[in-house]
Amino acid sequence: MHWIIYAVDKPSMLPTRTANVDKHREYLAAHPIRTLISGPLTDDAGTNMTGSFFLVEADSRAEVEAFNRNDPFWSLGIWESVDIHAFYKRVDDRAGAPQ
Repeated sequence: MHWIIYAVDKPSMLPTRTANVDKHREYLAAHPIRTLISGPLTDDAGTNMTGSFFLVEADSRAEVEAFNRNDPFWSLGIWESVDIHAFYKRVDDRAGAPQ
């Protein structure tokens, strides 16, 4: 099943985020939950990171919640809010993407 994680940063956390991005990336790479798409949310100019977006594959909400709680960005208190939603893909126009 696909899940979306939409996490908004606390306004003052950009320096902490930047200093710990390698730990965050290492965690994502090592975790058994498959991350299909992820990256930072940004302001409209694309210059300041304001949060995180993930599209992941997992069997249950509980797995996604645990995945999120163990992320270094969570434990460092970077995110002000985190929303998790089940997602049903209807269209994917990326080249080679399964429909």
